[in-house]
Amino acid sequence: MERHDVQMVIITGMSGAGKTVAMQSFEDLGFFCVDNLPPALLPKFVELMQESAGKLNKVALVMDLRGREFFDQLFSTLDQLAISSDVQPQILYLDCKDATLVRRYKETRRSHPLAKSGNPLQGITQEREMLEELKGRAQQVLDTTDLKPLQLRERIIQRFSANAAHPFTINVMSFGFKYGMPIDADLVFDVRFLPNPHYIEHMRPRTGLEADISEYVLKWPETTKFLEKLLDLLQFMVPQYKREGKSQLIIGIGCTGGKHRSVALAEYIGNSLSKEFVTFSSHRDMGKDKV
Repeated sequence: MERHDVQMVIITGMSGAGKTVAMQSFEDLGFFCVDNLPPALLPKFVELMQESAGKLNKVALVMDLRGREFFDQLFSTLDQLAISSDVQPQILYLDCKDATLVRRYKETRRSHPLAKSGNPLQGITQEREMLEELKGRAQQVLDTTDLKPLQLRERIIQRFSANAAHPFTINVMSFGFKYGMPIDADLVFDVRFLPNPHYIEHMRPRTGLEADISEYVLKWPETTKFLEKLLDLLQFMVPQYKREGKSQLIIGIGCTGGKHRSVALAEYIGNSLSKEFVTFSSHRDMGKDKV
């Protein structure tokens, strides 16, 4: 069986971050899904895929701390598969900010699997420490903090329905530091040193998507120099990420409010990279000052 004929996705991450919704989304994409597969059984499942003669070639497996007694075996199993198998699992790690996870547990009246005292934050903190290495191995990290179930489903379908045609994509995301750092970004660049349209009255209510706002942000010598150096750096770094097996790279561009400078630069950088890579631009905080 050829390696490119097979898709295996391991869905993991923080409890309460949306793994059930993710599994349902993969089912909608035609994946054969298994919930709570012990990592020790992963090699047997790979053998089953290889012996299926192509009938079992899209699989999504949920692995989380319900199987934590087997979890130590996962890394060695993944290393063995990398050497000996045509089936190369891709890890999708779902993350979420602590405050949102606590709220979700309170709303559902469920207890965290690691919170023996009943305090969900203690369990969340312990779980985050346990999963730190696994997150570092993930090819895709998805922050569900601000996503409703339907939005999470749309993100997964967008990313994985085109996976076979576009194995590597770049998402250039603008954001505002006042709303917090994006926890799913692989690279983050701070552009708050550039002149700010916010202090020009007629520009303040508008966004970096508008031509004259973008022109204002891009016209300064320091902007030109920054973009020249950054794009040169990315031209070197992006192929290295791709060679390491990542299927998506998220580049965060941050200014104060995520409305003017970061938006204009994210669009410019996305357009520049799209000449060589499949690239998307998104703007996390662009409309938040109107809420």
